[in-house]
Amino acid sequence: MYARQTARDIEEFKAAARRIAPHIGPSARVLEIAPGPGYLAIEIAKLSGCRVIGLDASHAFVRIAAENARKAGVRVNFEQGDAADLPFPADQFDFIVCRAAFKNFTRPLHALDEMHRVLKAGGVALVIDLRKDFSSQAVNDYVRGRGAISAAMIKLTFHTMLKKWAYTKETIAALVAQSQFRHGDIRLDPIGFELWLRK
Repeated sequence: MYARQTARDIEEFKAAARRIAPHIGPSARVLEIAPGPGYLAIEIAKLSGCRVIGLDASHAFVRIAAENARKAGVRVNFEQGDAADLPFPADQFDFIVCRAAFKNFTRPLHALDEMHRVLKAGGVALVIDLRKDFSSQAVNDYVRGRGAISAAMIKLTFHTMLKKWAYTKETIAALVAQSQFRHGDIRLDPIGFELWLRK
């Protein structure tokens, strides 16, 4: 169900891939943590031609994402693993992205430190997620045009489950300060944030 729902947001994945593409070249190694059905990783691979790996805790998502990549005609390797214990040697990746999943991590500080460990010197990590202090108007704008039932389900999910686990600018900044990154650039939009980190 989640895979079908997020497939409707393909323009968001394409827009995120376009923002990321200028930061990577065709020889780059890119890791997406918690790619779910793999849509963002696939769009990054299409735009850049670089080597992309997706790591997800769910065996089902690994299978679904691999099938989506095959259908899209791009080569992306999807593997099962834990964001707080990445199964990669140090200094492996030029770019790491984690979209709409960081708030769900039970060991977020370990996940940040693992991102730092596997990034190459000068490498960049990007966390994109929901902000805790979003307004009802921002959610209404986000769901506009999605149909009454879909919009109602998204609003309910945002205001109950997701808001509970999301970060404010202050709480994510405090977490980053404890991590090996020490600091990052936090960019807010009406409903979420982008956290840019450099090793």
